[in-house]
Amino acid sequence: MLSSPDPVDPADVATTDARARRALITLIALTVLVHVVFNGSRITISLYAISLGAAPATVGVLLGLFGALPMIFSISAGRVIDRIGARTPMVVGSLMASIGALAVPLVPRLPTLYFASTMIGAGFMLFQIAQQNVAGYIGRAEHRALNFSLIALGFSVSNLIGPLLAGSLIDHVGPVYTFAAIGWLPLVTAACLAAGIPALPALPKARERVQRHLFELFMHRELRFVYLSTALVSMAWDLYVFVMPIYCSRIGLSATRIGVVIGTFAFATFLVRTVIPMLVRRLNAWQMLRMALGVSSVTYFLFPLTDQTALLMGLSFVLGLGLGSAQPMVMSLLHDTTPEGRVGEAVGLRSTLMNTSQTGLPLLFGVLGSALGMTPVFWTVAALQLAGSEMIRRHHRRGQARKTSIDS
Repeated sequence: MLSSPDPVDPADVATTDARARRALITLIALTVLVHVVFNGSRITISLYAISLGAAPATVGVLLGLFGALPMIFSISAGRVIDRIGARTPMVVGSLMASIGALAVPLVPRLPTLYFASTMIGAGFMLFQIAQQNVAGYIGRAEHRALNFSLIALGFSVSNLIGPLLAGSLIDHVGPVYTFAAIGWLPLVTAACLAAGIPALPALPKARERVQRHLFELFMHRELRFVYLSTALVSMAWDLYVFVMPIYCSRIGLSATRIGVVIGTFAFATFLVRTVIPMLVRRLNAWQMLRMALGVSSVTYFLFPLTDQTALLMGLSFVLGLGLGSAQPMVMSLLHDTTPEGRVGEAVGLRSTLMNTSQTGLPLLFGVLGSALGMTPVFWTVAALQLAGSEMIRRHHRRGQARKTSIDS
């Protein structure tokens, strides 16, 4: 006679969940330290280069170097992380970010900024891919959406702290000493991780050691829709960051009002991530992604129809709610649908798509805006977002139908 499985002790489950939460919160805190340097360095490098007499084109190159190596090597980095685990790459990535920042006060010259941009960007890429890989395995699988919502909330915090801290330090001690002040923060992260803090789960290994081709990930039906969502969300975000200041300037808003409009978007992304834990109890990840793309479509259709600051703030807030909720859902779905042992590679591919978007789309938007004006650009992106939302709706409906057929 078959023996029944041993009953699960609720106390043991609660203890395991509590340990997982502590590990996740510690990992988020260590991530914030590295991300603060990444964000703070971008504004500091820009202002320091300008103070050294660099031309706008030179500043553009320096900022582009933050994403150059990630665009090329993210997939390879993800494959390495799949093989060796997440802790060592996170330590190495933290050290690279620190070395890049601390090199500037050691050799305060313009050529050093090229080295700093490259090292900080590549180091953060390595750290982030490893962190996003291992975070999906902390705790139970049903907690992934919550895990990534908390991680996204941490990134929102560092998105705010980084520029504010760097700007304040630049005003008081100058850009060189700003690098000296923030450059040690990733060392704290590296030291904690090297000491085994926090306790991290081992990454699952691929079941078969066979030659793996990137095209296989695109052949996976569920993953194709995840990457489609990634591309559309990244497009909508990049359009806002690049085009909104130009659009607001063209309609005559002052710099202060432009800052208020864009700040409303940032505040909304932070706010929505505080309530995602409640939303995921009522909606699944595909439903939330569909809503995010639908909201993005409506707001981009309405943007060129108004030149009122209050209305632009309202639309920016709504757009921030939609896009701010999308990233955690993409990461949760990426973990749920990627073949075992290839999550790092899948996250690396996502990073490549995002860095390509951040590098190429501003150029494309700029050319189209110059030739056709801002309204066609807004409405083209609105149409793409609506099409993506509809494709996800149909995909989710077919998936539900297949599940119902199997269950019956």
